Amino acid sequence: MRAPFVLPPLMPSTSALIATLTQPGLQRLASLGQIRNFPKSTVIISEGDISDTVYIMLAGRVRVYHATADGREVVLDILGPGELIGEMVLDGSPRSASIMTIEPCSMAFLNVATLREHLRNDPDIALLLIAELMGRLRRRSQSVKQLALADVYQRLAALLSEVGGTQRPTIIEGLTQQDLAERIGASRDTVNRIFKELIKGGFVAVARRRLTLLRSLPAQW
Repeated sequence: MRAPFVLPPLMPSTSALIATLTQPGLQRLASLGQIRNFPKSTVIISEGDISDTVYIMLAGRVRVYHATADGREVVLDILGPGELIGEMVLDGSPRSASIMTIEPCSMAFLNVATLREHLRNDPDIALLLIAELMGRLRRRSQSVKQLALADVYQRLAALLSEVGGTQRPTIIEGLTQQDLAERIGASRDTVNRIFKELIKGGFVAVARRRLTLLRSLPAQW
């Protein structure tokens, strides 16, 4: 069982990290909150909790996951700088998933009342939130499309490209082969066989919860 999460000390609300955000609306939103640092492997949000806090990622990455009844974790997404976390509390519902840091993170956080006030008064922030939600819906739709039309290798390659970006080499942490298999609707054995071939071909290197994409993956396998 994980130790209870204790909030770390507050940092000043003004930070050079906010200036690294590319969208002015997101910078304004982050400046309304306070900034905290979180170490690796910290549970920020627990599924089912009632909360009134929204987070804005400034640095680091987190994984979004469901915990199953038998103790497994199904990874739903990996989020990084510039992403909103917990914005669905706007409807007053419990948290729909858990979120854990996979590396040290910095986040700005603000309560729902503050967010609602600025959504009413700042159309750019309202549009920013709509665009964020639409982007996530588009990614979910793409995942459904891949499940229906693409083979297992194509689905795996698309997921790795989404999570790892285009730069090579790049390191992906916090995802096991079981996590990847569940994300693409395949068995772990099938994903393991594909990785063996990718390792043999010099495309990837694999360690425990650490995957290095060495070269761009081929379109077909």
